[in-house]
Amino acid sequence: MRTIVIGAGLVGLATAWRLRAAGAEVTVVDPAPASGATHAAAGMLAPVAETYYREEALGRLGLASATRYPAFVDEVAAALGRDRGEVGYRDTRTLVVGADAADRGSLGDLFDLTIGLGLSMERLTTRQARRLEPLLSPTLSCAFLVEGDHQVDPRVLAQALLQALRGAGVEFVERRAAAVTASTGAVSGVQLDDGTHLNADRVVLTAGVGARDVADTGVDLRGALRPIYGDVLRLDAPASLRGQVTGTIRALVAGKPAYLVPRADGSLVLGATSREDGNPRVSAGGVHELLRDAIRLLPALAEFALVETVARARPGTPDNAPLLGPLPVPGLVAATGTYRNGILLAPAVADAVAHLLRLDVESPLPDLSPFDPTRFTRPRERQTKESA
Repeated sequence: MRTIVIGAGLVGLATAWRLRAAGAEVTVVDPAPASGATHAAAGMLAPVAETYYREEALGRLGLASATRYPAFVDEVAAALGRDRGEVGYRDTRTLVVGADAADRGSLGDLFDLTIGLGLSMERLTTRQARRLEPLLSPTLSCAFLVEGDHQVDPRVLAQALLQALRGAGVEFVERRAAAVTASTGAVSGVQLDDGTHLNADRVVLTAGVGARDVADTGVDLRGALRPIYGDVLRLDAPASLRGQVTGTIRALVAGKPAYLVPRADGSLVLGATSREDGNPRVSAGGVHELLRDAIRLLPALAEFALVETVARARPGTPDNAPLLGPLPVPGLVAATGTYRNGILLAPAVADAVAHLLRLDVESPLPDLSPFDPTRFTRPRERQTKESA
């Protein structure tokens, strides 16, 4: 049976990989693969540090996905004759730090929540934290260690997946999907923006915010998905400081979140703002805030070179949880709305889609009912004629 995956961010690529491994004939439709939110993402695999109140179901899915990551990247690496480090995976630790007394209180609440949920987080003194990361400021108010929160370089992994998928016979169509078509009440394919029709028995919608622009999905996703822009910076260390940041640093600075993620080449990813102003360009104010707060955390960053600024829209939902499950058109599955967790959730979402399409039921997953993609919408009549 032929399956079309609409969207080639990391979630879409991982889904295509899982479906192809399960024996499906797969086509991926995206005008610019791996160029959306995946291109900007820092790649923190942080289900513990990303714990939030009233997001327990999302937390369980994140933990399940983090557990799957090593095997997932090993599969991709093996297909290319590489090891997991060469496709971007690093098992470096995560430090969570606060800048002032109010931050200490907020992160203390996070610590209590994670411990109450049975997760692993260790309280450190700031001196202990600076032994692990000597560039940290001596004025920090608190620190916590999460050994199990790792990272992946989304750009490296996405390129590896593109190569592996093409090698496995997956077809890529670099056009925009305009609509899902149906015949006799079930999916029949996808209509492209140039009018071309691609036949399919099943369609998976992984197109991030763009999923709301695909017509005839059975529901109006405009009320469920919204673009949340984030400004992300990349910094390059001078020779004297290269490799001095060894693990991910997540922080609160006067109540605002920030993170620093070291890459294998010695550069750092700094992010991320969160804004809903509709502006796809990098915000000057966002760049200023990120650099100001990061230098407060690590004063030596003032010596780094700013080599890239980028902004992308992450697909947000009203409850911050993904849209994951069947849509009203039989054969159509949604796998979008992953917001800040798209990179983390990619392996679990891929397994969930395979399960929903009855291709792979070997790996148990948490309850998916909280992620019902129709929970914010009502079915609507199809707007175009069914294809023959």
